[in-house]
Amino acid sequence: MEKKPLVLVYKKCTTCQKALKWLKDNNIAYEERPIKEENPTLEELRRWHEKSGLPLKRFFNTSGNLYKELQLKDKLADMTQEEQLQLLATDGMLVKRPLLVTEDYVCPGFKEENWRAHI
Repeated sequence: MEKKPLVLVYKKCTTCQKALKWLKDNNIAYEERPIKEENPTLEELRRWHEKSGLPLKRFFNTSGNLYKELQLKDKLADMTQEEQLQLLATDGMLVKRPLLVTEDYVCPGFKEENWRAHI
């Protein structure tokens, strides 16, 4: 049996709500995980980043308050990939959401056509 996709969400995030509604409307079974309460671990982030094939910057919630408070826009370029991963692992609010994780695909953010192609 194939594993259900994991979707990391923040309940107050409207994009997360839209993604969950899309999953329900399309009768797609999934496992939901609250990103703030159950922050991705360093190992998870390392694995997911590798699997995604995306630049690590795509995993940051660039519109979030914490990202802005920490002035990460200016600091990320001077950080190593390992330092960025460690920072992401400190707080789920730094991570772009929703975050879709399947056995062979990882996608930060919700774009219906991407999700449709990989679920």
